[in-house]
Amino acid sequence: MFEVLVYVYENYWQGDACPELPQLGRRLTAAGFDAEEIQEALVWLDGLNVAAQGTQIDLQEKGPSDRVESAVPLGIQPQSASSLRVYSVAEQMHLGAQSLGFVSFLESSGVLPPHMREIVIDRAMVAPGDPVTLDDLKIIVLMVYWSFGEEPDALILDELCDDAEFRLAH
Repeated sequence: MFEVLVYVYENYWQGDACPELPQLGRRLTAAGFDAEEIQEALVWLDGLNVAAQGTQIDLQEKGPSDRVESAVPLGIQPQSASSLRVYSVAEQMHLGAQSLGFVSFLESSGVLPPHMREIVIDRAMVAPGDPVTLDDLKIIVLMVYWSFGEEPDALILDELCDDAEFRLAH
């Protein structure tokens, strides 16, 4: 499934350029992906689309004086500076310490806002793997950015796309 998601990200890097799911399925079949992988990826992408659409900010409906400068979607309460995200036992087991640590790193770096973090956790919980590997989680984070039509900061993009296995410590 993750190979299909990477293909979609690389070939339709702007989410709005991506065709509807049935047409995307045909294109993925033509690209040579396995039917089962395609189906898993399409179901996963559909869930991502639903989650992202539920949190999109519709600034066109608001007047200039009502414009919200923070990136908090309509209908979602902003997270307090003193709030704490507590992960359920199921989330801890399925995500694993390494993935949860990476989500915490992204959040504390200020590049993964709470509404996007929740979508990352939601999509990771339905992803295969027990626990979800760090590489798979990085793909999920990229796809969440993609679904919002955003590109992560260059340093974060490097962190998400870099294979830590081949890094040399200085």
